[in-house]
Order: sequence, then C-alpha cells, then structure tokens
Amino acid sequence: MSTDNYPLSGLKVLDLSRVLAGPFAGRMLSDLGADVVKIEPPDGDITRLWGHVIAGISGYYHQQNAGKRNVCIDLRADGAKELLYELVAEADILIENYRPDVMPRLGLGYDALKVINPRLIMLSISGFGHNGPESHRAAYAPIIHAEAGLTFRQAERSALPYSELPLSVADTNASLHGLVGLLAAVIHRHNTGVGQHIDIAMLDATVATDDQIHFDLEGANASNQPRIAAWETGAGPILVSADARYFWHCLSRKGLVVDPTTKDMLVEEKIPLRKSAMANFMAGLSSLEEVESSMGSMNLAWGRVGNPTEIQDQQTIRSRGSIIEIDDRAGGTRPVTQSPYRFSGAKSGVRGPAPHRGEHNAEILAEWLKKSPADIETLKQAAILHAEE
Repeated sequence: MSTDNYPLSGLKVLDLSRVLAGPFAGRMLSDLGADVVKIEPPDGDITRLWGHVIAGISGYYHQQNAGKRNVCIDLRADGAKELLYELVAEADILIENYRPDVMPRLGLGYDALKVINPRLIMLSISGFGHNGPESHRAAYAPIIHAEAGLTFRQAERSALPYSELPLSVADTNASLHGLVGLLAAVIHRHNTGVGQHIDIAMLDATVATDDQIHFDLEGANASNQPRIAAWETGAGPILVSADARYFWHCLSRKGLVVDPTTKDMLVEEKIPLRKSAMANFMAGLSSLEEVESSMGSMNLAWGRVGNPTEIQDQQTIRSRGSIIEIDDRAGGTRPVTQSPYRFSGAKSGVRGPAPHRGEHNAEILAEWLKKSPADIETLKQAAILHAEE
C-alpha cells in the first residue's frame, strides 16, 4: 500500500517488542506511514494465542500488529545476530520492551547498536526503567497498576475489594509516551544528525498521566471530586457527570423534582429520600431524546453505559470510522480499531492485516539489504530465518 502523504512515510522501524506496550507504539507508527517490520522469534509473540483466531491470526495480535511486516529470526542461531545488525544499519527506529538486562546480554544493547548506526533511535519500554533499584523486575500492566496506586484508588472509591483494571492502561500509557519520545527524537536527529536511546518506565508513564495524583501527593481530600453515578432509565443505564449533591441542585432548581424532605429532618434522613426522587425522575425518562433534552436543560454531560461488544453501533464511532473492517485473510473481513489521528492535509490509518511469522522474510531482506534469493535460502538452511507454513 502506498504511503504517499503519510506523515512518517520513509521511516524504517524494527519492532522487537511483544504483547502490548511496544507493539502498540509500532502499530501507531505504521498507521502514520512508517515501514514497521516486526522481528519475531520462531515461538512467536504470546498474544498469537489470545482472542478469536481467523486464518491463523488471533484477534489480540491482529489488533496490535495490523499493517506491519514480519521477519522471523531465531537469535539463538549462529549468524542470526549479524543479520539483525545488517537490518539495524538500515533502520531509523528500533522498539523493544524486554527487561533492561536482556538486550545487552544478547549483544543488542544501545551502546552496541549505536556503533553500527549512530542515527538509530531506540525506544526501550520496561516496567521500572533502566538503572534503577527495581530494573530487574518483570512487569505487566496489572503490576504497574498496583504499584502506581491505581488498584488501591479504584477499591477505595468503589468500596470494592482490590481488583484489576479492565484495560491495560499502564501499557498503553507507556506506549504513547514512547511514541511522543520517538517523534521528538526524530526531530532532534533532523537537527543534530544524532540518534537517541529513550528509556520509558511504565511506572513513570502511569504516574505522569495520572490526573488524580496531586490529591495524594499533597494530602488533599479528593471528596470534592464528583462521584459519577449511573442511573437506570427507560432508555437504559445513563451515566451523569455530576455528583449526587450537584445533580439534586440542578434537578430542584429546574423544578424537575419535588423535594420529599422537610427542614427538620437530619441530613442522614434526607439523602436517601432525595436519591430515591432522583432515581424516579431518571426512570421516568423513556427515550434517549428525553434524556438528552433533560440533561441539556441542566447543562449536564451524560453518556450511555454501553456494552463494548456493541461499540461499532455507537453513533460517533460509526460516523468517524473509528472501527473499520479489513481483510481477514480468509475471504472475509474482521474489525480493527482505526488510527485516531485525523489530519487536515495528510493521511493516517491502518494499512493492512497483521502478518504471519516470517511472512515477509524474503521481501524485507531483498528491499532493505539487497539479499538475493540464494542468500535468503542460505539463511533458511542455517535455521536463522523461519516462517509459518
């Protein structure tokens, strides 16, 4: 697919990462026009086992690797590291998300790679960053959610037991901060000619993106923050962006409810009666049009509590093409999230399905390294290159 008028057209990216934090950054680079080549071991990214499988590709892997090409290299084989060095010499960017000791142990640390390619920009994403007291620790998103206080806060505010968040926000935060770092480094290299190593800790990225952290850092009471609640209506559950006190104020000021309390009642007696009146008002709204009209009259933001299995039917999602259907490689299509970037004078967007392991071995080695078919066959025979049947 042509990348004419894509902002990152011409950038060559080696994606050595796996699961989510690294692959998501690579996916966004691909959506923006970069040539992203996933370097995958013969046993594959573990996410190839996650989700619905179509044409040998799982849904989770497809989501994070759509639009990339794939070279499958066994780095344990003699000569494999040298092949990767050749690719590094041609690359603009390399992404990895192993523990900090892994890449140097393989001879693939930044200090080694910058000798081969001084212009290389390398993004390393790890749980606790490089050179810190906990750098050695393995970390996935739930671990960082716990360490960063998100798990505690969720339990405290919901009065529920400690539990995992329903999305891997620590991974995606680190990935997006890594993406910002990469693009900044590309500009820096344009100005200086020098590459860069970007060390992103998932813990740093999560804390930096936590809009509630100032309450905890300063010992402030967060009780003045709205406790958002959902209410049952005839049009389904509706979340109103106001705490109960302010919602009651808006409803009573507009004369939409009758106060069931008296002046001589205690606050503890008033609260349940007023909440019951609010619930009755919401239950009486029989359509989304009535919900929108009543919330609009009070200048309150609201939202449907949607089932994610029906997200494609959400009006804005459908209108903006936020989820599109692309080739499923089995004669049909499958849904995938679209690039969120909308440019006035440039293109972005997913550029194809996710690759099989080793699908582009010959293509990439011929394009990037000018390898002949005989060269590629030699690499196969040496068990350096692998490919799915």
